[in-house]
Amino acid sequence: MIANEAFDRRAALSGAKRVIVKVGTNVLTRDEGEMAIERIHALIGDLSTLHRRGLQIIVVTSGAISMGMDRLGLKKKPVFLPAKQACAAVGQVRLMSVYEEAFGHHGIIVAQILLTEDDFASRVRYLNLRNTIARLLEHKAVPIINENDTVSTSEIESSSEAGRKSIFGDNDRLSALVMAKLGADLLLLLSDVDGLYPLRPGATELGPMDSRPVEPLRTVGEITLEVEAMARGGNSRGRGGMLSKLRSIKVALESGGYAVIANGATPGILQRILDGEEVGTIFLPTRKVPSRKRWIAHASAPTGRVIVNAGAREALVIRQSSLLFAGVAAIQGDFKRGDVITIADENHCEFARGIVNYSARDALPLVGKRSSEIAEIAGDDYEELITRDNIVVTE
Repeated sequence: MIANEAFDRRAALSGAKRVIVKVGTNVLTRDEGEMAIERIHALIGDLSTLHRRGLQIIVVTSGAISMGMDRLGLKKKPVFLPAKQACAAVGQVRLMSVYEEAFGHHGIIVAQILLTEDDFASRVRYLNLRNTIARLLEHKAVPIINENDTVSTSEIESSSEAGRKSIFGDNDRLSALVMAKLGADLLLLLSDVDGLYPLRPGATELGPMDSRPVEPLRTVGEITLEVEAMARGGNSRGRGGMLSKLRSIKVALESGGYAVIANGATPGILQRILDGEEVGTIFLPTRKVPSRKRWIAHASAPTGRVIVNAGAREALVIRQSSLLFAGVAAIQGDFKRGDVITIADENHCEFARGIVNYSARDALPLVGKRSSEIAEIAGDDYEELITRDNIVVTE
């Protein structure tokens, strides 16, 4: 849904206190792969100005592999995973040294935080991460966050290569998860495009019908299928990673804040956004989801799956009911009590996630049973496989 252009950006962003800034590789490097030092220092100068204004700044950065390739003299991105990880190891040192030196000129301390999927999949580590970042912000330090590519493969190896579904898979999603965890007010995704471009007149996802100039959207009220179609095609600019950005923004908006896609190479872009100028594309929050449910939906690593019948699906989605064993058709995986599992319909399409009250082993004999039968088998244990407070509809 394209929001009313009368939306007052200045008023909406004037109260922002905590800002997540995701910096893409194309912002940090030139076309040849070398670091864009002047651009980086200008960007950090803007970040420092916002920091002095009292804003809490958290940076999620890409660029380690690209900078490692440049340092190692590689012209093409390596094909094999160990070579990519080696580039990341070399490049991460260079990347952090640039951030530390540039922020140091402004008297600002930086802290490096390298994350893997396990830091989000584990509820305890997830909470520890929040507490660590909160303490750094109390000391007025700027956390610099990146995925730990030397040991984690979720970003540099595709899901099909890895044989599993990744929690974040790219730094757009990582930044959204950080925002969701910290309850930040604003997520800024800085890339090499000026925002989300609409489909040209007569265009489809297969391509544009003409080459007339088109301006990016300024305000998006809801990320619908129509909006996602704009990211898939119909314009040669901003394709590829734009769909990933939109899906990540969906996660970020559930914390109740705003998100903006903007061109990180535009001089003074950060201050212009915070001052309410009509630059980039701003996305408005829709619903605010409690922190625990955001973790279940987006940051957890499901260990199994349950297939439910049509009646159970309707009860979960429409009536927000608990998942009873009577509605369960099948159980898959070897999950334990307290694990997060996915909930799928009879067509095996996932539509929800939840924390189970039973292990897979203990749940199997109860599949399809009514509550009265479960009382005889399980005694005083739960009559629900998953209680409604631990279910999040994700469709």
